[in-house]
Amino acid sequence: MNIEIQTLKFDADAKLTDFVNAKLSKLEKFADITSVDVILRLEKDNEHGNKVAVISLDIPGDKLVAEKQCKSFEEAVDLAIDALKKQLNRYKDSTK
Repeated sequence: MNIEIQTLKFDADAKLTDFVNAKLSKLEKFADITSVDVILRLEKDNEHGNKVAVISLDIPGDKLVAEKQCKSFEEAVDLAIDALKKQLNRYKDSTK
């Protein structure tokens, strides 16, 4: 699985990229994922949290995307991965 992480309006430290890679590697047990694109960006909306994670999974025959906005990148990544797990389960159920 190829993971590409892009950051917009800031530079991610090694701790954050390691966290994202570790979380995403666990998704491999759910489906055959060919590549993952992660975009981490800062927004101006401080009320709902200004950190946004957009994760796109390329799986054979489809592309799944989840976007979450929170007060920390770790929380946004966790919530986006949870949403992707649900999408993967629905995808697997529909292909049976």
